[in-house]
Amino acid sequence: MTDYVLIGAGIMSATLGSWLRQLEPDASIVVLERLDRAAAESSDAWNNAGTGHSAYCELNYTPERDGVVDIAKAVGIASSFEVSRQLWASFVERGVLTDPSAFVRPIPHCSFTAGEADAGFLRRRYEAMRRSPLFAGMDWSTDPAVLSSWMPLMMDGRDPSVPVAATSMALGTDVNFGALTRALFAHLRTEGADLRFFQEVAAIERCDGGWCVRTEDPDTGEEAEVRARFVFIGAGGGALPLLLKSGIREGRSYGGFPVSGQWLVCRDADTIARHHAKVYGKAAVGAPPMSVPHLDTRFIDGKQALLFGPYAGFSTRFLKHGSLLDLPLSVRARNMLPMLAAGFDNLALTRYLVEQVVQSHEDRMATLKAFVPTARDEDWELLVAGQRVQVIKKDDEQGGVLEFGTEVVASSDGTLAALLGASPGASTAASIQLSVLERCFPERWASARWQDRIRELVPCHGQDLHADAEALRAARARSSALLGA
Repeated sequence: MTDYVLIGAGIMSATLGSWLRQLEPDASIVVLERLDRAAAESSDAWNNAGTGHSAYCELNYTPERDGVVDIAKAVGIASSFEVSRQLWASFVERGVLTDPSAFVRPIPHCSFTAGEADAGFLRRRYEAMRRSPLFAGMDWSTDPAVLSSWMPLMMDGRDPSVPVAATSMALGTDVNFGALTRALFAHLRTEGADLRFFQEVAAIERCDGGWCVRTEDPDTGEEAEVRARFVFIGAGGGALPLLLKSGIREGRSYGGFPVSGQWLVCRDADTIARHHAKVYGKAAVGAPPMSVPHLDTRFIDGKQALLFGPYAGFSTRFLKHGSLLDLPLSVRARNMLPMLAAGFDNLALTRYLVEQVVQSHEDRMATLKAFVPTARDEDWELLVAGQRVQVIKKDDEQGGVLEFGTEVVASSDGTLAALLGASPGASTAASIQLSVLERCFPERWASARWQDRIRELVPCHGQDLHADAEALRAARARSSALLGA
């Protein structure tokens, strides 16, 4: 009987496995992955919709209601990102991760708007955010000369009669979650974890003392079985079908709505070199959060890259390498009503996706030129990114609601947990997995041994970084020194 089975070799399983190895050094861990390598789906640098989400620049995390900008979600995400940074820093300090520059680099995070109304919103957002220590150091400007120093590529050729505004946070980072995931799994392997590739999970059933997980090799059809005391389903978009296969009561009414992503990727070296920032704008009305437009500098395989998008699309697949039957096969009697209700309440999203699917290259370039007025068609090409499955939950009043965050679903006895949803996902993986540990292992979580070990790895554990500026300063100084970012 294995202690822990983790399904899916992405950043979520890598993070949970790393936590478990630190807290329970002698425990047995088996990781099951349907593909031939780790981080090949949404954790991959080319597939991830956003890398380094810390709420510095993502405008969808700070909605405005009646002229008041609500920064509560941004505060929560920024706080969680600090936990991730602390954990990574501790792993560098202990040799778990050997080269932080392979997965994290410093890069400014900027927000950009054009037009008086959106500039006013950005100013109100800036005024609300700068009162929190988490966003101390954020700069604001409407001066085209200042904006040209922050984002020269975006200011060239811009109509001077249109007012522009931007904020910039120098503390931002770019995180290559594919490289991070593979590095964490490489260390887990040296510590005795068993990573098994080409393992498609066919069934998850209760058995004496835990769970029986049956797998099948997608190429050879060879079957295998592993028994576990605890199962974590961290398979990205593929988590929902596996949760439904488990049959736990807590997951029966969940549904999912898949949204695919596409990028325009720059192939001109001079253009790539002229932009060094992550710049986010405002989403179109009815657009899902993963489709907030941004001009995104990333570092992939040691090279600087420049992406714009993501452009939304639709596929019934739950994974990039999934099946067209994923969506229809996920419909069950218990989740049909929530899915229908959520669909009826989100007709604007449906229209938006239809519009995105039928776009031509010229249409996509027109959107890009709102960011980069001098963009040339021949310098950009379309790349298909990963799939996201947005959570649909049962709701007593509305029947069903579409959620755009992440959600942990756990069995009442704490022996199985699944992570559903998308953004902000990877950037908050360390905090998400702490919540899994707390829910599924309450006695061990409350023990002095676990709490002391968690604080060794994350010195800010249990502290309110939004309220404690000194604790935040100390946490950031340590993580920045160890990560170089």
